[in-house]
Amino acid sequence: MIAMPKEFAQSTVGREGETGAAWLAELPGIVAELMGRWECVPDGEVMHGGVGVIVPVRRRAGEGAVLKVSFPHPGNVHEPDAFVAWGGRGAVLLHERDSERFAMLLERVQPLTLADVEDGDEVAAVAGRLNRRLAIRAPRGLPRLSEQSDAWERQLRSDAGEMKHVLPRQALDAAVATVRELGRSQPDTLIHGDLHARNILRADREPWLAVDPKGYVGDPAYDGGTLLKSRALTLLEADDLRKAVRRVLDVFTEAAELDRERVQRWAQFHAVQAAFWGRRHGFRVARSGARLDRLTEFTDRLAQVLTEHP
Repeated sequence: MIAMPKEFAQSTVGREGETGAAWLAELPGIVAELMGRWECVPDGEVMHGGVGVIVPVRRRAGEGAVLKVSFPHPGNVHEPDAFVAWGGRGAVLLHERDSERFAMLLERVQPLTLADVEDGDEVAAVAGRLNRRLAIRAPRGLPRLSEQSDAWERQLRSDAGEMKHVLPRQALDAAVATVRELGRSQPDTLIHGDLHARNILRADREPWLAVDPKGYVGDPAYDGGTLLKSRALTLLEADDLRKAVRRVLDVFTEAAELDRERVQRWAQFHAVQAAFWGRRHGFRVARSGARLDRLTEFTDRLAQVLTEHP
């Protein structure tokens, strides 16, 4: 049996409780059964993301691949559907899937992510080019971002009314306006849904390939916001935040061939959401203390900068 990473086990139980503990107890057997069915053998240390384990394997013909098994969650349901639709175009190839077990056998890529690249222009340009390539006509049956718009607006208004914050009314109004004007009517386009730098990995078949898609139907400009939000720690060190934000938006939108104002509006919406989320839950890199306070203050500033007219 393959040993599961201790950190992953602890975070899963902390997030999912007894249900997570029960799934973890079954996970080694699930991995063993899938490797037997798909004729694979282990080929490296077990890795993990936030909600799943990634087991490097070698297939019967000698080809390297990875077995990914995720904790059963609605947000993971359509990941393989997106891979099928793309067929390796800008994303890793899907070799096998077991939807009931939330498992996939995927093309193996390198452990280097786009977040490891120091050149900010390259990060934005690569993400923009992938955004453009992944934006194809969506197959039927995938979740639509437009269906989340009412819930987005309710949550924004609820957070603004219930939580202590310093966001100006203008910033909240701008985020709500984006939901109403852009969120409720979106194109029939397949998008990644979480296209940030850590979800873009160096590969052999192509220079960079996307992983971990949500498989949403919606506006490709939406993912410009997810990218900018993921660059927060880099932007935090910028001498001129406005200039740095403009540069990311300019490079990304040119590479993605998207309307800049539309991308900025989605980015502002993401930033306002993040400002409230951080106050309620903390961030991945800071759950409490002075670091969380600093990141929350920065997210407020980012939301206000993005509220300004392009």
